[in-house]
Amino acid sequence: MAKSKEKHSGKKDKTKKATIGARSGTAAAATTNSYTDGTPLDGVQYLEAKLILKPDRFDSLQSFRDFGKIVQRTAQKLGVGFIEDREAGLRPEIREIIFGDTPDFRLYNNAFILRRRISYVDGFPVGDPEIVFKFRHPDEQTATALDVRPKIAGKYRIKFKAEALPLKDQIGGYRILYSHNCQFGLSQMHEADRTSMSTLVRVFPALAVIKKSDDERISLVNEGIVEEVLLPLGQLDFGKGVLAKCDIGLWRTRGEHKSLVGEFAFQVKFDRKEDVAEKQKKLCAQFYITLQQEVKDWLALGVTKTGMVYRLKGNEPQSHE
Repeated sequence: MAKSKEKHSGKKDKTKKATIGARSGTAAAATTNSYTDGTPLDGVQYLEAKLILKPDRFDSLQSFRDFGKIVQRTAQKLGVGFIEDREAGLRPEIREIIFGDTPDFRLYNNAFILRRRISYVDGFPVGDPEIVFKFRHPDEQTATALDVRPKIAGKYRIKFKAEALPLKDQIGGYRILYSHNCQFGLSQMHEADRTSMSTLVRVFPALAVIKKSDDERISLVNEGIVEEVLLPLGQLDFGKGVLAKCDIGLWRTRGEHKSLVGEFAFQVKFDRKEDVAEKQKKLCAQFYITLQQEVKDWLALGVTKTGMVYRLKGNEPQSHE
């Protein structure tokens, strides 16, 4: 869904209190227009709206499709177009996801996330494993200022998202997390000792602030390996060229197949938030809030998918989420 991006756009973002794509309050302007090497600051170019769902609702492929029907009905009611994905009637995609962190969860507690994802087809891994390093924070200026670019010989992509989630304690609203990400295929990272914090700090200089010693290492978070079952649903058409791919997924543990959390998400790509017309912003927000009300019995408030993995063993990490 993202295009390769070697150069940074430096686009700035304005906040709109009543529409998705902005946090409430006044946006603080960045104190500088570039990173330390003179590269322009990254700007938000994605809106990803998520609904975190109770996992016990998803016990078959049909339950995924049943949720998709609710999405279509809600869209039709609001005048939002829906283009069904041809793969919606096929088998879901299967992906394996793991997270790496220090034993005291120092990355997550400081708003960093390090993840590897592998796609499977017919039971076998395919393609280059994807590494994602992200800094996710509720303050846009803070997220923008953090330079997530990796120091690797190979290619990488930058994705800066405004992620909408329901309010933590009630339906009918939303909050925004700003997710500043870089991602690349594992083959693009040539370092051998990939669990050493010394190596990770060389690859991701932003981690230098949390490193304690040269000999510390990261490991699998809670020894958890996640299996993601993902079904593309289609595209939502908000008009004026504003299209959003949407899908529904379930995270469960490998081995025990313990269901952790479900998620419905739709994502819009744009060059600048200012280029999206006000009518489309409002319709996007209206659809998101209305869908919450339509599926209120499915919703799991106050959690994220990553947070559920970090709580697998009952730990309660600190985070900005």
